[in-house]
Amino acid sequence: MSNSGPREGLCIAGLSKRFGDVVAVQNLSIEVASGALVGFLGPNGAGKTTTMRSVVGMVSPDHGTITWRGKPIDDATRTRIGYMPQDRGLYARMKVKDQIAYFGRLAGLSASVAEQRTSYWLDRLGLAERGNSVVQELSGGNQQRVQLAVALVHDPELLLLDEPFAGLDPVAAETMRTVISEYAAGGASVLFSSHQLDLVEQLCEQVVIVSEGTLLAKGRVSELRSASPLRWMKVEWQTQIAQWESPEGTLLSFDGIRARVQLPATADVAACVAAAARAGSVAEVSIEPPGLDEIFVELVGASHRREEAAQ
Repeated sequence: MSNSGPREGLCIAGLSKRFGDVVAVQNLSIEVASGALVGFLGPNGAGKTTTMRSVVGMVSPDHGTITWRGKPIDDATRTRIGYMPQDRGLYARMKVKDQIAYFGRLAGLSASVAEQRTSYWLDRLGLAERGNSVVQELSGGNQQRVQLAVALVHDPELLLLDEPFAGLDPVAAETMRTVISEYAAGGASVLFSSHQLDLVEQLCEQVVIVSEGTLLAKGRVSELRSASPLRWMKVEWQTQIAQWESPEGTLLSFDGIRARVQLPATADVAACVAAAARAGSVAEVSIEPPGLDEIFVELVGASHRREEAAQ
């Protein structure tokens, strides 16, 4: 993956798409810079797949613009995009190696280069011994590896991955993580969707969170955590105590030794710690901003509550 070209990468501005009465995407704006690895998060039906399909030309938006390095995406630009759809698009009765090479040729590679790149990705993704197998003979995880090879065979500069980790075993997931990270480090723009938020938090500095086609939040994970109106306090006592209630916030769990409390960011932490000390000898107290999974649940839940209130 080359590092040439400007920092500016994919820019989606004001994207909207409706299917009949269903609003799939509404005024959505996303930026994925060159070298950025961005997690695209949302519940099922949030508009993630429609957005990716709009970028690759499978869906025509009703409104909005999609540009790559400052220019509208055309057919020539799309040969520099690698797309791994959620609904895998492989030919079931075609040999693995022939399939990867075929998609390489479609993206403009010569026959010899497509063959070389196919051999590289078969080896890189642990499929070297399955090159002559037909796709339908492979496990679901190996089929996903083939789909990733298809997305990468032409050395794209923009990578769109729709649920690439779904159903993968730990070994395959680690391979996928490594390859995606390496591609971003090499200068590619990478946008991928996933419901595995712990994995997204490990991989991505930036995320985009959507619900019902509408943007809820975007930015660096660290900034979203710091900006959250909530904090999590964990208390551990040296010995078992009978009961405890925090003077502020919501007690989420308590087992006699450990407690977990959800606090507003404006809470009087000192008063909460003092209350814990009165209940027993405290071994440890920690105050942390919410994790990405907790931010996601809060944002999506609040969005649903607003929708229900408006009806």
